[in-house]
Amino acid sequence: MERPAPGPSTEGPAAVDDRPATPTADALTGAPVGAPLTAGPGRAAVSDDEEPPPGLIRHILQGIPLRRRVGILVSVGGGLLVALIAIAVFFTAQRALYDQLDESLVQRATVAAAGDLADPAILLRVSSDALAAGEVRVAIVTADGEFVTLRGNSPPLGAAEVSAARQDPATSVRTGVADGEVYRVVAVYAGEGRALVLAQELDPTRRTLSKLAVVLLVAGASGVLLAALTGVAIARAGLRPVERLISATERVARTGDLRPIPVTGGDELARLTTSFNAMLAALASSIERQRRLVADAGHELRTPLTSLRTNLELLMASERASANPGGPTLSAQDREELQADLRAQVDELANLIGDVVELARDDPPEVTAEPLDLADVVERALDRARRRAAAENVVFDVDLASCEVTGDANALERAALNLLDNAAKWSPPGGRVRVTLREGVAPERPGTAVLEVADQGPGIADEELDLVFERFYRSLDARTMSGSGLGLSIVAQVADRHHGGVSAHRAPEGGALLRFWVPRR
Repeated sequence: MERPAPGPSTEGPAAVDDRPATPTADALTGAPVGAPLTAGPGRAAVSDDEEPPPGLIRHILQGIPLRRRVGILVSVGGGLLVALIAIAVFFTAQRALYDQLDESLVQRATVAAAGDLADPAILLRVSSDALAAGEVRVAIVTADGEFVTLRGNSPPLGAAEVSAARQDPATSVRTGVADGEVYRVVAVYAGEGRALVLAQELDPTRRTLSKLAVVLLVAGASGVLLAALTGVAIARAGLRPVERLISATERVARTGDLRPIPVTGGDELARLTTSFNAMLAALASSIERQRRLVADAGHELRTPLTSLRTNLELLMASERASANPGGPTLSAQDREELQADLRAQVDELANLIGDVVELARDDPPEVTAEPLDLADVVERALDRARRRAAAENVVFDVDLASCEVTGDANALERAALNLLDNAAKWSPPGGRVRVTLREGVAPERPGTAVLEVADQGPGIADEELDLVFERFYRSLDARTMSGSGLGLSIVAQVADRHHGGVSAHRAPEGGALLRFWVPRR
């Protein structure tokens, strides 16, 4: 045992370290604390010119299938979460171990400073082998910078320990290096201008932290792998409804099959599937309406075209016969009747084609809705209807109240004219047609402008009240009369486009009562 010369240790003064969480940089890496990091050999600094262009990552992700993209994003997110948790656990454990070590050293140093070990004479009689077995080094430092220690058992000493002897502050905790080993050094004031210094090796603590780092690394890698597998599973399960939608759209495009897709669950994808099924149903309904329209139009056009061709052939045969002397010819009256019949058939054919074109529109014509008085519209329709029904001496009993609405004047006039023409057609010669326009006449449709047209004809059978507004529908009695069966369908279409409605009833006069209503302005 020896007593070194007074003075600070050759380790040099050290700054007071207030409970650090990690050893000094020179103990871990050999680099001075606070030294700037520079690019080493073979490592080039990243320049701004090498940054990826904006949107490159997004462009790369857009080129990857959605399932893989979701799997990658979930895997990366899960991996980052696992890495953050592992880092947090490591640094929390590191701080806890160093705090526990510091607390233990301070407690032991305080107890030793209150006992005989703070006496230099007693310290020199302690066996250095006993201290080395406990991986502890002990020294006594005075306020003048003198210190007492054992040979080969000197802890790292410096200005921090001298400050503890001067009670400035009375306790210091720092990390130091002695004989190439890293120690945790604690100095506590021991009275009479002395400080007791205890130093404990950090190797056991660092080995524990190394084992913890290995465990966290293995657990983190397993977590990343599990996150990747989970991401793939989530992508497959979550995108299965999307794949069904894709298969359905491809099937529709390839085969035209509009069968609905089975809906499972109640999430957003189920709502998307339901919406897609509604779109398929609307498309199927539209195709079916167009198919029915074409079939019905072909059937209705066949009769006037056949009659027109027959009359034309008869007229042409008469012309050829008149060119031969003595051949049969048509009288002037028969010729006039034939020509009148041809004109009537052409007019009927033109009206039928116009009605078909009107009903064939899935979307309403682009017109600007304007505020108007429905009574004025009905008056204009009445003027035209009176001229058409003049030959049958049909009388219109009119009672119109001013009703302000918003809509297409031409479409509303055509709907009113079709109702009036239908009533005049079914009225007997000299019959009367009651025309009424009131606000809220229909009790089931308050807040509307309601037009009622009643005739004195045979009326509508109860089983046909819901059918008269369908395209090309004609009752058995109507098949021998002129018309295409589209007039009331156009009325229903105009009402629907104006957010209104139509209905058929039996009139008190015994005939038909047709009701048409649109919202008031």
